[in-house]
Amino acid sequence: MTKAELIEEVSRVVEMTRKDSEVIVEAIFDSVVRALRGGDKIEIRGFGSFRTRQRQPRVGRNPKTGARVDVPAKRIPYFKPSKELKDLVNGDHGSGAPT
Repeated sequence: MTKAELIEEVSRVVEMTRKDSEVIVEAIFDSVVRALRGGDKIEIRGFGSFRTRQRQPRVGRNPKTGARVDVPAKRIPYFKPSKELKDLVNGDHGSGAPT
């Protein structure tokens, strides 16, 4: 699903104009980015959590030339899905019984 498709879906479900739905989706994404940039963790119950992880500096290799390249330390965004989301994706609807 693309961002445009998500905006269309929000517009359809909430019965709003596409422009209003776009503002809502953009506001949510901007809030997530701002929080991650500030080092905060975002937890959406039943969906999952977003956080950043620190990657250490390392020496990489250019695959085309084989030359060594210094890769600096950096923070990367990380998403961990909730158990509920995993169950929904796999078709388990919280019955508690194995399928």
